[in-house]
Amino acid sequence: MRFASHTLSILKTFICQRPAAAAQRRGLSGAAMRLVQFCRHGDGGDIRVGVEEGEGLSVVDLKAFDPSMPSTMRELLELGDKGLECAQRALASGQCVVNREHVQLLSPVLGPEKVVCVGMNYRDHCTEQNAPIPKEPIIFSKFPSAITGPYDDIILPSESQEVDWEVELAFVIGRKGKHIKVEDALSYVAGFTVANDVSARDWQMKRNGKQWLLGKTFDSFCPLGPALVTSDAVKDPHNLGIRCLVNGDVVQSSRTDQMIFKTAELVSWVSKFVTLTPGDVFLTGTPPGVGVFRKPPVFLKKGDVVECQIDQLGSIINRVI
Repeated sequence: MRFASHTLSILKTFICQRPAAAAQRRGLSGAAMRLVQFCRHGDGGDIRVGVEEGEGLSVVDLKAFDPSMPSTMRELLELGDKGLECAQRALASGQCVVNREHVQLLSPVLGPEKVVCVGMNYRDHCTEQNAPIPKEPIIFSKFPSAITGPYDDIILPSESQEVDWEVELAFVIGRKGKHIKVEDALSYVAGFTVANDVSARDWQMKRNGKQWLLGKTFDSFCPLGPALVTSDAVKDPHNLGIRCLVNGDVVQSSRTDQMIFKTAELVSWVSKFVTLTPGDVFLTGTPPGVGVFRKPPVFLKKGDVVECQIDQLGSIINRVI
């Protein structure tokens, strides 16, 4: 099974460069946007925040539109509705547009305070490994230094021989909160994006006392992007197709309705233990099809190209080096 035409179009870019939720307040500003972090080619690597005119289209530079706006997504989210309303005005203005060929997309969030991950959160993934359905969320983390861009390379560490893929729906916190009620939780979510929870299975499952952290947090083990799609731009985040392709072949294909603990439950649960702050990233678990449970197991090797796709959010493509 292959997604040739879609994959080839995204590869070209890579080479060139709510039924239950309806009652809850969605997002921060009520705006449907695709927010990005980017660098302009030849600008010395300066980070900018922008709004895509559409998936894969040109980008409106927020700081060029309004010099008072910050240069990072985390700072923009810390402004709350003020920042997102400015982004709306910038998008509507049609000004300060940067052509896509002049843009290098970065991860939508860099340097978050927390990267919160959820294990075994898809029913079909539990079935794949003959594991019981968890009664409460299984929470672990990655260090923020694992985050890399939507088209950046995944670096195979010399310390691991069993590096695996995991496509995941990710969401980003938009405002500070603690002990958040489930019914209020979606109002704390700025938006959604695509993640790959790259995992060194030998370190996750066999070494380091079988603690997951080291196997999950090598540099480049959290590709993220291509955009932060605001909550109001996603009709139902728990009814999206989710896929991973390795070298063009589909290795994971499911839907986010297989999630056991959904966005609001995860926000509420984690906020019992820690204060959530703008920019915090949540990875919500992966569907079946990971390499470690194949017979025989399959792991990534140098030269592989991994593409993670989620409907309405887009694709990230990362070459393994």
